[in-house]
Amino acid sequence: MAKEQKQEFVNFITPRSEDFSQWYTDVIKQTELCDYAPVRGCMIIRPYGYAIWERIQAEMDARFKETGAENVYFPMLIPESLLLKEAEHVEGFAPEVAWVTKGGTEELQERLAVRPTSETIFCSMYSKWVQTWRDLPMMYNQWCSVMRWEKATRPFLRTSEFLWQEGHTIHATAEEAEEETLKMLEVYREVAENILALPVYVGRKSDKEKFAGARATYSMEAMMQDGKALQAGTSHNFGTNFAEAFDIRYQSKEGKLEYVNETSWGVSTRLIGAIIMTHGDERGLRLPPKVAPIQAVILPIAAHKGGVMEACEKLFGDLKKAGFRVKLDDRDTVSPGFKFNDWELKGVPVRLEVGPRDLENGVVTVFRRDTLEKFTVPLEGITGKLGELLDDIQKTLYEQAKAFRDERTVKVENMEELGKAVENGFAKAMWCGDRACEDEIKEKFNASSRNMPFDQDAHRFGDKCVCCGKKAEKVMYFAKAY
Repeated sequence: MAKEQKQEFVNFITPRSEDFSQWYTDVIKQTELCDYAPVRGCMIIRPYGYAIWERIQAEMDARFKETGAENVYFPMLIPESLLLKEAEHVEGFAPEVAWVTKGGTEELQERLAVRPTSETIFCSMYSKWVQTWRDLPMMYNQWCSVMRWEKATRPFLRTSEFLWQEGHTIHATAEEAEEETLKMLEVYREVAENILALPVYVGRKSDKEKFAGARATYSMEAMMQDGKALQAGTSHNFGTNFAEAFDIRYQSKEGKLEYVNETSWGVSTRLIGAIIMTHGDERGLRLPPKVAPIQAVILPIAAHKGGVMEACEKLFGDLKKAGFRVKLDDRDTVSPGFKFNDWELKGVPVRLEVGPRDLENGVVTVFRRDTLEKFTVPLEGITGKLGELLDDIQKTLYEQAKAFRDERTVKVENMEELGKAVENGFAKAMWCGDRACEDEIKEKFNASSRNMPFDQDAHRFGDKCVCCGKKAEKVMYFAKAY
């Protein structure tokens, strides 16, 4: 029956089992989340896609401000001389930097980089602004776009230009910087799991996979429905690396000149890609209610019949007044079947149908997008019922995704087991810490290290490296990744 419905309503979406990558592209195209821009590798985020990003922004921004971070804005053009100041940093970004070499008809005396990230320009200003310990900490965040000239692109996941936030903070001590780094990672984890319904593994990256110029990088890794990992957010502790390069020093309470300790942290519009690939199905999107631009859509059935539109308009007003993000679909140019398909495709969590028979019985017909169940509830008290239903959908989507991830996370003890595991999900392995083993795993299986869980003792299940067999005390997740 489900197959017949799929053919009737969404035959333009490639089945996930046939071609997951094409399914992803079809969903984005059909739901009008974004479109391809005239510039190679860039995307135009359309209203529905941007509305999801606004929801993510709102949730993140409120939490950033609770930690004491303030929003700022820095220029998108960065002088080449600033990028060159931190050698490891510029080496890491050099292949992806886009350069401005002309202003009008004149050649510029110095090339300007189109912001790939903003550590260097933040540091140039911090070196001017910081004088004494009283000026610290400085905790700034900016919402902006960045450009990285990617060779292979895919909407939301990897584009030449994308939207993100980047936090940059400086602190008096190494301990304060490490505390900030981990605090922001926890902010990301909480939003990912509680708002986006994305279960994530959080932990420290290997030195090979850390951010260019960082002393330590921490990440949250989500599993997509094809078993691949998606790095959904990162938080970096730079220590004094950039402070030394940019001479960012302050006078301590003891009167000594000390270097500041710096952090950086960011998430981007790839979170929208994560939502699609974690929760989507053969009918299109399934959006978690807390991030859905529209939480419930009201559909009049036989709108020309007496009382139907009046009841729908009253329901719309009541739900909106109660704080729900709700839409009344009163289009008279398309059939109810088309509307059903349209809103299922767009992943609206709840559909409320109101027709003459519903009014006669004092009920509203409810369809929940996550389970495809349809039932009736009394029209009286619908506000409270909708709140409970949205909470249950949010919980269900998270639990489904977590069960999928947990089932496909396999403990492995040798290379053969690791190779099989990363074809379908994550391999949890003991690792000696040697980069040569990471390189060998990458070469053999096209899988990379993702992160090491924080509580290593709780996760340890052996003492031999999965690759070389030498003594190992590190637990690491390996996976193929986007």
